[in-house]
Amino acid sequence: MELSKRLQAVADLVSSGVTVADVGTDHGYIPIYLVESGKNKCAIAMDINRGPLDRAEAHIRMHGLGEQIKTRLSDGVKKLQIGECDCVIVAGMGGGLVIKIMEDGEEIFRNLTEFILQPQSEIAKVRQYLCEHNYRIIAEDMVLEDGKFYPMMKVANGSAEEYSTLELRYGKLLLREKHPVLKLFLEKEEKTKEQICRQLRKEEGIHIASRIAELENETAQTKEALGIY
Repeated sequence: MELSKRLQAVADLVSSGVTVADVGTDHGYIPIYLVESGKNKCAIAMDINRGPLDRAEAHIRMHGLGEQIKTRLSDGVKKLQIGECDCVIVAGMGGGLVIKIMEDGEEIFRNLTEFILQPQSEIAKVRQYLCEHNYRIIAEDMVLEDGKFYPMMKVANGSAEEYSTLELRYGKLLLREKHPVLKLFLEKEEKTKEQICRQLRKEEGIHIASRIAELENETAQTKEALGIY
């Protein structure tokens, strides 16, 4: 099984030997890859909708992995039992939904060895939630695929480090490691925000002035982050 760059990066964050549950599995690609490659012995592929789960089941059968990979119709981790797996993957959905899945399944997440999150939006909000609820980000990665940037993280239970506003926005570990893809993202952000500001300065109004101030503050943070490099 060959994965896209984004899915490969998610799979690479999973520790070897753990039992995995993939929430919102869609085609079942990550569980198939993890088991087929020998990195993990078994997995559970989960989805809230029957259609994607049917596709996952078809792919699992095609790869002859019906014994090692089980499928389950589930809203988040609601159909997962405590201790049934060591690692949960929640990838490819909005940050608000990621947080809701964690809130609804808190007892499950508190009993995991690790979990992998790849929010498609509101990543600062997700990092803030993790910090406030004593989850610890132990690894981060970021990839660029088809013109889109995808940040992701590996999380464990335990006391969280303190995060600055800058680190919540861009990722403490990504900044610490001077991740090359984050640098590309920051450069693009800086250029985009400066272009928007130039356009807005040609207009007038209280709301325009407020938006410009907001963008200037965000641009200053982007420049600060770039200064780390």
